[in-house]
Amino acid sequence: MSEDRARWSRRVRAVAVAACTAALAAVVPGSAGAAEPSAAAVDEIAWADCGEGSVPDAQCAAIQVPLDWAKPDGEKITLALSRLPARDPEKRIGPLLFNPGGPGGSGAAVVAYSDLLTAAPEFEPLRDRFDLIGFDPRGVGQSTPITCPKPLHDPAVSVFPRTRTAFEDLKRTNRTAGRACREATGPLIDHVDTASVVSDVEALRKALGTEKISWLGLSYGTEIGSLYAQRHPDRVRTMVLDGVVDHSLSARRAAVDEARATEKALRRFARWCRGDEQCALRGTDAVAVYDTVMARAGTSGIPAAGLGRDAGAEELASGAYTYLTQPSTWPYLAGALAAASGQAGDADATDLAAPASYLQPEYKAYRAVGCHDFAPDTRDFLDLRAQTAHLRAVAPHTWRYSEFWDWTSGCLDWPVAAANPPAPLKVRNAPPILLVNTRHDAATPYRWAERVAAKIVGGRLLTVEGDGHTGILNSSCARAHEAEYLVTGKTPAAGTTCAASQSAEVAASITGGGPR
Repeated sequence: MSEDRARWSRRVRAVAVAACTAALAAVVPGSAGAAEPSAAAVDEIAWADCGEGSVPDAQCAAIQVPLDWAKPDGEKITLALSRLPARDPEKRIGPLLFNPGGPGGSGAAVVAYSDLLTAAPEFEPLRDRFDLIGFDPRGVGQSTPITCPKPLHDPAVSVFPRTRTAFEDLKRTNRTAGRACREATGPLIDHVDTASVVSDVEALRKALGTEKISWLGLSYGTEIGSLYAQRHPDRVRTMVLDGVVDHSLSARRAAVDEARATEKALRRFARWCRGDEQCALRGTDAVAVYDTVMARAGTSGIPAAGLGRDAGAEELASGAYTYLTQPSTWPYLAGALAAASGQAGDADATDLAAPASYLQPEYKAYRAVGCHDFAPDTRDFLDLRAQTAHLRAVAPHTWRYSEFWDWTSGCLDWPVAAANPPAPLKVRNAPPILLVNTRHDAATPYRWAERVAAKIVGGRLLTVEGDGHTGILNSSCARAHEAEYLVTGKTPAAGTTCAASQSAEVAASITGGGPR
């Protein structure tokens, strides 16, 4: 394996968890009364060296944008930016804006401090021809952030309440934590919806001094990109949406779709596990081990030394889900299940809990944005119980966690009105847009990409025949097609498919340590 390939594989391992923490996508109209960026003054960008730890040539900066786009002359917030200038200035095309997903992923950090977009050999043309631009959306990372002094998840409060009393406990937990976020964050918490982020992107385009942008969005980045294309089709040069969700779906339907996809991913993991030497559960029924772990965790908890307490089934299911979304991390899931079940000594669920969404520093932004964009339409306790029964029917093993259930439960009685609820998508008069999805994506089911592609006039769907969340992290063929399209503007032929290649070029090269 070449050094470039090895560096790419290490980057996949490090970024896998962050890139799949949200299965999001598509488009909604802007919030009522929102002003276009032309109504506000736009900063010029003062680029400077990013300093110690950054990749060579990385530059960092910040711009100011309105807190509330309906009041463009009012209070301002800061957006953190990074840039890698095109290596071939004579052939420079323009800026390529990148969002790695989330909500909560830091585009500024990925561009300036990682090699995600530079180590992949297929992406060499992007590094030569584009200024690679990363930014932290409002509320995220080094931009003016969401601040939450109280934990947003209480492991003692089930997100699947079995009684009315437990239902009220869940609502009270959400309400109390949300109020603490509001008090600590201030009015920004009312304006971290994706419609506001899209207005920020248009302001960034103006600040960059370009007529059109190219866009590369993963997972949540597809929602930002799609809505931008709907609002500003004439400002799009090229756009890749990789790992797509249909945001026109209700939260309850999206949760069911995602639960089905996760259930299938568990069974595909178990099939892999039966015959792969990297599986610590080889020779056993991995689904049965999973069920045993969840049953014990749900009854008495399983010791997790890294947490300093016992871990419950819901947070272990969240951790398992994160591993399931990337085949490159399946060996770590097998080891984590073996440890949690006691096959490697005293049972310890530390590794299985580690990637749980609730435990990540990005979770506060994830929750705040999700409650704006994917607020539940749950009526009452009986309605939530019926939704739970449906999940258990379609996903008898993995029902305890999906990202849309995280919002369904976590946004109950959230004290911030949703500014960007699901709505129909229709993108017209934009240049051809490339959508990419793996066939067996647990985070963003393939059917969502098919639906969204049908709502984008001129949209073209590239299918990766395999597992994993996003084509970028799971197929060299997909990366090559994305790079070719971003440079030339020409989409692959209709019906084009790619083989998943992560098992050959990524998983086989991973040594030591699990996803971070």
